[in-house]
Amino acid sequence: MDTGEEKDMNAEFSINGKKVTVFKADSPRASAVYLNSYDDEEGEKVWQDLKNSRVDVNLIVISSLDWNNDMSPYAAPSVFRHAPAFSGGADKYLDLLTEKIIPAAEEITGSVKWRGIAGYSLAGLFALYSLFRTDAFSRCASVSGSLWYPGFSSFAAQHEMMVSPQCIYFSLGDRECRTRNPVLGTVQSETENIAALVERRGIPAVFRLNEGGHHDNPALRTADGISWINSFRP
Repeated sequence: MDTGEEKDMNAEFSINGKKVTVFKADSPRASAVYLNSYDDEEGEKVWQDLKNSRVDVNLIVISSLDWNNDMSPYAAPSVFRHAPAFSGGADKYLDLLTEKIIPAAEEITGSVKWRGIAGYSLAGLFALYSLFRTDAFSRCASVSGSLWYPGFSSFAAQHEMMVSPQCIYFSLGDRECRTRNPVLGTVQSETENIAALVERRGIPAVFRLNEGGHHDNPALRTADGISWINSFRP
């Protein structure tokens, strides 16, 4: 595993075919946010946006993911034409994340103040789902999360989180629900319902609408979510 020669340098390594990039905070014992990313470029852009906003956080970006498998909480049919079904491999990937990736990353960052998880689109769904399956994360940013996922509202209502997180950030583009796809069209109502459920359970949460559709400014929106959870004071 190549983690670089110096502890104060950003590092890259691979575990079980997943690429992990550790962007180190300037301050010792800063918080750490784990970002599952569709590609390397997205993670780099998020890091640059955080730096531009002077958000001092360790950002650990995981890419080279089997997107429709690793990020899907349980098997479900595809909602896109000519696309593969969701195969529900999130639990297996979450084991890899918590048992191998986090310990390896935090050998590089050192001790962290708290640990959060963030993601965009299907990774935003996974970020929220992870709170029901592990106590590894105390803060979460679900950015344009795929909370339209079949059955997920019922899953969230019927299950308790492993630990009550300090805060959860939800966001969507204000045009994301304007689609002819009947499943995707539920994304705003489903996100609002789940955010309300979270708040009823006593978990501090915020839901923000950004201007635009699903593919507008994903890195900046993700950085905004990470900035919010990083600045939250319990």
